[in-house]
Amino acid sequence: MRREIEFLEPLDVAILSQRRTCRPFGLEGGEAGAAGRNTLFRRDGEVRELGPVAAFEVGPGDRIVIETPGGGGWGPWTPEEEQD
Repeated sequence: MRREIEFLEPLDVAILSQRRTCRPFGLEGGEAGAAGRNTLFRRDGEVRELGPVAAFEVGPGDRIVIETPGGGGWGPWTPEEEQD
């Protein structure tokens, strides 16, 4: 899931998230899921990657994009499972 939040007023913001550095594990031979990301886009064009725990100030027009990590897979993938 990808969420984008635009700030309309100056604020102090904090984020506490998980699975940004370690991907969610798979089971029974399934591959790990995608890691999540937190990215701050400043109105002036600056882009800043945020870690899993961050506190920062924002102004009007700044945006944060929160990308939730994907779940790990179950079992090994085989070509027969692919559907067109």
